[in-house]
Amino acid sequence: MTRHWTFGQRLAAGFAVTVVLAVAIGMVSVYALRTVVESKDQVINVDARLLADTQSLWASLERKVATSRGFLLTREDRLLSEMHEARREFLAILGRLKSNARSEEGRSLVEAIGRAEAEHQRALDDVIALRRRTPVAADPVAQAFEEQVLPKRQEADARIEAYLSRQERRMAEARDASTETASASINLTIVIAIVVVLFATLVAVLLTRTLSRQIGGAVGQVQSSSAELQSAANQQATGAREQATAMSEITTTISELLATSRQIAESAQRVAQIAEQTAEAARSGEGTVGKAHESIAGIRQQVDLVVGHMLELGKKSQQIGAVLDIVSELAEQTNILAINATIEAAGAGDAGKRFAVVAEEIRKLADRVGGSTKEIRTLIDDVRGAVNTTVMATETGSKAVDAGSRQFGDVAAAFKRIAGSVATTMEAAREIELSTKQQTSAVEQVNVAIGDVAQTTKETEASSGQTLQTASQLATLSKDLLRVVQPQHAV
Repeated sequence: MTRHWTFGQRLAAGFAVTVVLAVAIGMVSVYALRTVVESKDQVINVDARLLADTQSLWASLERKVATSRGFLLTREDRLLSEMHEARREFLAILGRLKSNARSEEGRSLVEAIGRAEAEHQRALDDVIALRRRTPVAADPVAQAFEEQVLPKRQEADARIEAYLSRQERRMAEARDASTETASASINLTIVIAIVVVLFATLVAVLLTRTLSRQIGGAVGQVQSSSAELQSAANQQATGAREQATAMSEITTTISELLATSRQIAESAQRVAQIAEQTAEAARSGEGTVGKAHESIAGIRQQVDLVVGHMLELGKKSQQIGAVLDIVSELAEQTNILAINATIEAAGAGDAGKRFAVVAEEIRKLADRVGGSTKEIRTLIDDVRGAVNTTVMATETGSKAVDAGSRQFGDVAAAFKRIAGSVATTMEAAREIELSTKQQTSAVEQVNVAIGDVAQTTKETEASSGQTLQTASQLATLSKDLLRVVQPQHAV
């Protein structure tokens, strides 16, 4: 199967095997390094911490004993509190040691330390109780301390020392195991590296032999292909000359199209400006029509107010006519009374002469009042006629104002439609302008691309001769390469 592999496949296979071996070395190295690191971490994080906690445990016990001795000497409660604090610290450290113990032996030693400390504390509590009953330091207290407390303290120290020796021994064993693991990892890495070097050498030799044969066959194919390349280069040169002529004509057409696009863009821009001016004028006319409409509305309000006043004046005239009727009736009655008074005065003789003069004057006054009433009624009728005429004229003017207002509304609506049409025209002109500019830009880009293609065509035409020369050189080089790879074929 490997006989039919290509040059690239053979190189890829050799490289892949080398990479696999390199990855294997890396994985082994990483595994070895991780194992060594875990061993060292075990030594540092667990064993060393347990050893440090054991040292702290011993120090807490020493502090507890020292403060208890101080209390036995001085009976100060402060020292007793410090003793209890030291014992709590001791128990806390002892709890950590018990939770971190990884074997039954370790837990047994920690529990033995706890029992020894508890017995020591009970003996110490008995001596402290004896000291509280004794006012001053006495021989019984010292004797009880030596007989009861000291043996328990020595037992606790022995337990702690045994656990400490065990931890130091385990730490040394872990350190030695870590060193052995590191040495084994180094040796394994060296062995794999030697295997990789030998395999890489073997692959290089095999690739050299197989590639020499493969390159020899490829050189023969190159020799046969160089002749085809020469004929293809001749055809390419002919096609390049024809393409250069066509590119020249296309360049001329594109230049004319570019000039036309620019003229269209300028015309569209002018149309857009004119449309914008027209829109501005339409908006101004719409504002003017709106103001005139508001003025006509004000006139309509004034006309309605005049009509109201005229109608009110007609009502007042009617009221005045009613009053004049009353006054006329009073004048007639007064005239009748004056006539009756004159008759009565004439019947009274000399005594009624002055009364008859007064009655005559009253009758004359009643006649003048009646005449004035008739004149006022005539004037009121004239006023009524004028008011009616004015009201009719005002209503006619109001109707004319309404018609004018409607016409102004129609004009305003027409201006709005004009403004909308102008805006649509302006948007269309802007879109035309934008599209023309984009078209101009695209034509310019096409022109540049055509220029590049024309330049490329010229370069292709120029390089066709170089291709012919290169094909001849390639044929010569293939023969030289064939002589180098397979000397037995040299002529």
